[in-house]
Amino acid sequence: MNYRRFKDVEVSEIGLGTWQLGSADWGNMDEEAAFAILNKFVDLGGNFIDTADVYGMGISERYIGDFLKTTDKKLYISTKLGRRSDGENGWPQNFSYSAMRNHVESSLINLNVSSLFLEQLHCIPEEELRAGNVFNHLRKLQDEGIIQHWGVSVETAEEALICLEQEGIASLQIIFNVFRQHYAAEFFEKAKEKNIALIVRVPLASGLLSGKYNLGTSFPKSDHRNYNANGEMFNVGETFSGLEFSKGVNLANRIAGMFPDERTAQWAIRWILDNPEVTTVIPGATKVSQVESNMAASALPSLSADTHRQLHELYIDEIKSAIRGRF
Repeated sequence: MNYRRFKDVEVSEIGLGTWQLGSADWGNMDEEAAFAILNKFVDLGGNFIDTADVYGMGISERYIGDFLKTTDKKLYISTKLGRRSDGENGWPQNFSYSAMRNHVESSLINLNVSSLFLEQLHCIPEEELRAGNVFNHLRKLQDEGIIQHWGVSVETAEEALICLEQEGIASLQIIFNVFRQHYAAEFFEKAKEKNIALIVRVPLASGLLSGKYNLGTSFPKSDHRNYNANGEMFNVGETFSGLEFSKGVNLANRIAGMFPDERTAQWAIRWILDNPEVTTVIPGATKVSQVESNMAASALPSLSADTHRQLHELYIDEIKSAIRGRF
């Protein structure tokens, strides 16, 4: 496993996204399965784990918190707040300091830690980012010592650019993959200049870029790839990177043919890592074999300049115009 700099520490360039561990939106996962995934990730050299308070309304965080009690490895846990809909502090109206502090305290309890390595705003409304109060709240929480670093998970390039102007921001979490290439030209260099980490989510476009789906593939009712395939419940970009499923399958097949061999998912992650501004990629997993495959991408050589050129031309000519939703 290779490591990249995140402020004053080294994090694995392949992290672990744990939306799947929340037993919601991807199907159910019990603690034994969650621990198997976490153990394999750590055994293979991973040390950066991303979660959120809404992944199963605390289930993912609690699994991670329980796992932390079983290992002596130094792990860096990032979580997110801002999308809970329970009680008076719910989405989308309340981003007061007291609401945000309550949510941080809840994550501290779930994760069984005294301070969060990284707290991120979780794709909150753009008007809240423009108003700027949420950033002052995060700075105050940092001054109080209950968060060490703070960042923002964004949906659009415009939101990223707003956040990049904020003093003290440590990271941006973005959707970036072969289906979402334009961010590199729009703000990667600026993030590098400001020493702001880039955390890449949805690297395999909800599995489309694994090369394992076909036009007959179906998903359970409880899986977001079923109920949010067209953005029915939240931003369509979080599901299949905003592509209509059949269109995505066809494009993914063509992309697979441009890679050096049949290790499609690994090469798709390697493509992301070939961007030196990226700090860590956080693919999720529902089984141990997926963790093994994802982590192996770190050892692959960079893709050739010609392959990068072909993939970029396909993006410009056919993919970008097919993306739906805000990006």
